[in-house]
Amino acid sequence: MTDNADNRMNIDALLAAVDRGEDNALGRLVTAIYPELKKLAHFHLAGERPGHTLSTTAIVHEAFERLAAGNRNWTDRRHFLRAAAKVMRHLLVDYARKRNAGKRGSGQAALTFEDDRHTSDDDSLAVLMLDNAMKDIAEIDPRLEQIIECRYFAGLTVVETAETLDMAVRTVEREWHRARGYIHKAMEMDVR
Repeated sequence: MTDNADNRMNIDALLAAVDRGEDNALGRLVTAIYPELKKLAHFHLAGERPGHTLSTTAIVHEAFERLAAGNRNWTDRRHFLRAAAKVMRHLLVDYARKRNAGKRGSGQAALTFEDDRHTSDDDSLAVLMLDNAMKDIAEIDPRLEQIIECRYFAGLTVVETAETLDMAVRTVEREWHRARGYIHKAMEMDVR
């Protein structure tokens, strides 16, 4: 068995221990899952300018605090990563709202959505627009919202997204293409 498979089994076992309320299970889970959460946070901060107010460590700590304070009956690593993606989304949206509280409509150029786009101070309006678009998409198809969270907010590949959502890779590819179409259209209308 590979180290990756061993780590996944270990995380699944720790999640079950947290669910059972075992002593120090949450602390052991933090140690085991920290590298994955750090990877997710780093994905979002890779495009940030030096000296910005968000740090990878701060995002990871805040995300884990929110995860630990919320519903902790994660069934497995995949379920946990879906929850982490949702928390990362909300953290970035909250940050973008604070950054842009007084800037709405201040002559900003039209914003676009890209697969590899990273959130920075200059495009935090895009995060807000994306969040609004995702709310509309969730009403049409909640699965598309999950795919967007995994791909964009959690930085997962198509294969990782398929694994996390227990879907076929080809289905994720097709649905990701569909989701991007909805997002492009919604964000174009939001800019106008």
